[in-house]
Amino acid sequence: MKIVEVTPENAIKETFFCIKDTKRQGFKDKLNWFIKRHKEGLRIKILKSEEDKMIGFIEYVPAKNAWRPIDADNYMFIHCTYIYSKNDRSKGYGSILIEEAEKEGKAKCMDGVCVITSKGGWLANKNIFEKNGFEQIETKDRFELLSKTWNSNAGYPKFYNWTDQQKNYKGWHLLYADQCPWNEKSVAAILNVAMDYNVDLKVSKINTVKEAKMAPSGFGVFSLLHNGKLLEDHYLSATRFRNILKEQINSKI
Repeated sequence: MKIVEVTPENAIKETFFCIKDTKRQGFKDKLNWFIKRHKEGLRIKILKSEEDKMIGFIEYVPAKNAWRPIDADNYMFIHCTYIYSKNDRSKGYGSILIEEAEKEGKAKCMDGVCVITSKGGWLANKNIFEKNGFEQIETKDRFELLSKTWNSNAGYPKFYNWTDQQKNYKGWHLLYADQCPWNEKSVAAILNVAMDYNVDLKVSKINTVKEAKMAPSGFGVFSLLHNGKLLEDHYLSATRFRNILKEQINSKI
């Protein structure tokens, strides 16, 4: 096994694991986002076999710069981690990647590491973290906040109340960030459907850490809302959005 750190200099060669096609617009958007965030301490590391086969990856960042609605001073935060093959998910590879975030957190004299998990889409399940000594601190909607703390005097991480933000969005709104390289594809598909149904969909890109922390959903970097109600908090297809619109239309009949 070997760990390869993705940097602004080698990103096109190594890719981001979660998106490998460097010609896709999502990759280009993620690259531009990553170059800026790398200066803020964001790290992406890929676990490879001796044959240079990609096995999994992890993305983490000091929690003050995390693109999620959390308040966690002096913690490291894990944005994403993933082991590609189901056959590899019981071999301890996920633990190897989590240890990378822990080691850097300790090297920077932080108090611990934290992560948001969910049984739903686009986030890791909490089981792998609990196996590595993380404890569940808080739950909200479909999300769990877990932390592993090695400073007994440190405060616990906590969620920001993203529900309070939802009432600010009247009409149809879609908010997204380039932290997830697949958001761009989803946004384009949703916009096409919105035009087909003559829906006035206001699309806003989340461009700063502060905007992400104050986002109206727990995932932070994707939110679809209608009249103050959160309908989806992660990437969705054109078909799924079309069904949402049909449900809204039927509810008015």
